[in-house]
Amino acid sequence: MKFRWSIAPPQPVLAGQLAKQLKISPLLVQCLLNRNLSEPADITNFLAPRLKHLADPFLLPNMAAAVERLLQARERNEPLVIFGDYDVDGVTSTTVLLEVLRKLGWSVNFYLPHRLDEGYGLSQDGVENCLKKFPTTLLLAVDCGSTAVETIAWLKQRGVDVVVLDHHQVSTPAPAAVALVNPQLGFGVPPSGGSVSPPPKGGTPNFRELCSAGLAFKLAHALVKRGRELNLPGAAEFDLRPLLDLVALGTIADLVPLTGENRILVSAGLERLNTSQRPGLIALKKVAQTASPLGTYEVGFQLAPRLNAAGRLETAEESLHLLLARNEAEALPIAQNLDSRNRERQKIERGIVEEVIGAVRAKFNPDTDFVIVEGQLLWHIGVVGIVASRVLQEFYRPTIILGGEGEEWRGSGRSITGFDLAAALRECDDLLTRHGGHTMAAGLSIEAKNLDAFRQRLNELARRTLKPEDLHPPLRLDAEAGLDEITLESLAELDRLKPTGQGNSAVQFFTRNLAHQRPLQRMGAEKKHVKMWVTDGATTHEAVWWNGGEKSLPVGKFDLAFAPQINEFNGKRAVQLKVLDWRSTQ
Repeated sequence: MKFRWSIAPPQPVLAGQLAKQLKISPLLVQCLLNRNLSEPADITNFLAPRLKHLADPFLLPNMAAAVERLLQARERNEPLVIFGDYDVDGVTSTTVLLEVLRKLGWSVNFYLPHRLDEGYGLSQDGVENCLKKFPTTLLLAVDCGSTAVETIAWLKQRGVDVVVLDHHQVSTPAPAAVALVNPQLGFGVPPSGGSVSPPPKGGTPNFRELCSAGLAFKLAHALVKRGRELNLPGAAEFDLRPLLDLVALGTIADLVPLTGENRILVSAGLERLNTSQRPGLIALKKVAQTASPLGTYEVGFQLAPRLNAAGRLETAEESLHLLLARNEAEALPIAQNLDSRNRERQKIERGIVEEVIGAVRAKFNPDTDFVIVEGQLLWHIGVVGIVASRVLQEFYRPTIILGGEGEEWRGSGRSITGFDLAAALRECDDLLTRHGGHTMAAGLSIEAKNLDAFRQRLNELARRTLKPEDLHPPLRLDAEAGLDEITLESLAELDRLKPTGQGNSAVQFFTRNLAHQRPLQRMGAEKKHVKMWVTDGATTHEAVWWNGGEKSLPVGKFDLAFAPQINEFNGKRAVQLKVLDWRSTQ
């Protein structure tokens, strides 16, 4: 695939002024400007995130109504059931609330739906099975429920109140929950059957980026805050900070932007994760053989997939039990089983990915195929979302992969910048049984007979929306940097941008007119990787191109796009450039 180099516009005058004022380098300032940070106070807060900067939880829509109903349940000793979701965000947010509510005196149980049997969210089957297991008059739906109009109406008819704590798009009309705590509502947009918090003075905090783990922490904060006002036993001494390891785990896994409140929660949460005494996390880190200290990569690619594995293949209860484990003897066998399930998931996923990529390559026309839609009977619906991500990486097209049994298939989609997948699915409502999600990721159900018409409709929508250049993946570059600017000291300063992830990408630079200082070296058992030594004539750095052996290699004079990093080997630390792309200057 050919990358589109997207170079942030340099702002040398402003960068120089801010660098002098804040006593940081112009290179770091340019990276901050690229992240829409230009005010000194905002930059200071970004570089030093603090829990004290978190906004009042009662500023969230309908938080007051949710807390009031939950406190009423506690006073009446009314049994409460948390109905969660089966991904890491759902499992961690459920765990957070179980710990808080149990310690503060609620009678509470939990229910996680079975992905294959009951599907996502507050499905009719899931709710009926939940009520058979735990009869209740109050359900707290976490990480789901914002579109469950019919199910919540059905529950209301049976005398069951529902509080929804969720971050997904809200249906129109909204479900008639007792309280719909969802930052997507904004302020002054009353959901059916619920009240709305008044807007705060001095503007509205940006809660829209929070996932459900973050929202669970906000609800926990609100309960403790109100509990202290009411002298609730245990509230005065309750410390919310030990919950931040779970919040960081859920936030990183759910791929929400690591800016605003999420940056604060994840920064503090990673510190907790690295020192966590939670037996389940100790066991999980052991089986995953994670490096220390943990960063967003280790959480996102080593811990989260293992927690997700159970919910992808069957039920996520095992993952929840791991996080709730009281000691390592209880936790380690669960973690080992999750590790085994993750390997099984990877094997299933690899098989489907190879099948899909082979099928698409055989018929793919880059000029007309703007969206990829592939489905097959018995493809495992627990991995279709991951498969869609892999196929998107290969072809850089919005991708939907479906599987299942019988006439109705379920699928998951991933999108590219410029194509709102959730909005496109709404345009296909007449062809779908069910759908929902975000701009970049969504889920759906469809009768197999409608698959071809669905593919055709989506492609028509995409051809009207996307321009040909949108179909080349952008390579976002922060700045042009000389090799002499990339030092151990400058990389230590750039580390202040961490934690990096969605919405705050790791820094990437480019340098012009480089040449090879010595011959290339191929690495790895299959010689897939390439090591090179690049020079501008004065400074030379080692550069590594993972999987570069299968690509066109730079010759002569060239510009190099790279991510700078520190390589530690035999006790020595040195600058290393991770190659992203190159272009000839000859």
